[in-house]
Amino acid sequence: MKIFRDIPSIRAHLQNLSSIAFVPTMGNLHAGHLALIKQAKQLSSEVVVSIFVNRLQFLPHEDFSRYPRTIEQDCLLLEELNVNTIFIPDEKILFPTHQEFLLALPPIADTLEGKFRPGFFRGVTTIVLKLFNIIQPNLAIFGKKDYQQLYMVQEMVKQLNLPIEIIAGETVRASDGLALSSRNQYLDPSQRIEASNLYQTLLHIKKEIISNNKDFQVLQEEATQRLTELGWKVDYVQICDRASLSPACYRIEPLVVLVAAWLAKTRLIDNIEV
Repeated sequence: MKIFRDIPSIRAHLQNLSSIAFVPTMGNLHAGHLALIKQAKQLSSEVVVSIFVNRLQFLPHEDFSRYPRTIEQDCLLLEELNVNTIFIPDEKILFPTHQEFLLALPPIADTLEGKFRPGFFRGVTTIVLKLFNIIQPNLAIFGKKDYQQLYMVQEMVKQLNLPIEIIAGETVRASDGLALSSRNQYLDPSQRIEASNLYQTLLHIKKEIISNNKDFQVLQEEATQRLTELGWKVDYVQICDRASLSPACYRIEPLVVLVAAWLAKTRLIDNIEV
């Protein structure tokens, strides 16, 4: 296992390799990340994992400063998986000057997560494009847990003609259904028990849609009310067409149900495909 902290050295290391699978992370690795890495190892003999907490995708009041950073533990986990290459750049390496060149994003970037976290996807696409430029992978793996993020990266690669295949990794869940996330550790024991209701809400909506309930607006409102009564502060519950992430009116195309809600001071997101 080799750890690189600057751009010239990792480029030199990767320049003669014919196939590279890339898994970008913000560290604090858990079983969800490890599943993506195992998936990458099945697709390529050279797997690169990056660890970088990207300031650009945090709003001023969000948890950038307290976001869990566990580099030593992460490296031990990656070594156990026999990961070939790790890229752990300092912020000054990726942003040597103030970042003034930014992508102009489509309207979908201002919906769902983008509505409640303005500028989030500009920060995400900027860092992902930088990392793609440095690593130059053949394929990259992103988890479905961050469904809109996956969609934005797929669209960016397609519309900018990047020669990279984007692979979707399935969401990894705890035994009670809660999607694994680094932010889950912010929850106290009672909140952790309550957090499973987020997934249960999604399962209920999926069951209703499969049972031919076509009143999507009512399903969204009922889910919001139920979570609110349980003590959540709901940002959104939205049934969308998977192909466009636009709000769905009828069950014509494959659907995805997306939710974001606060449990005390912790914001959790999840989704389920229908």
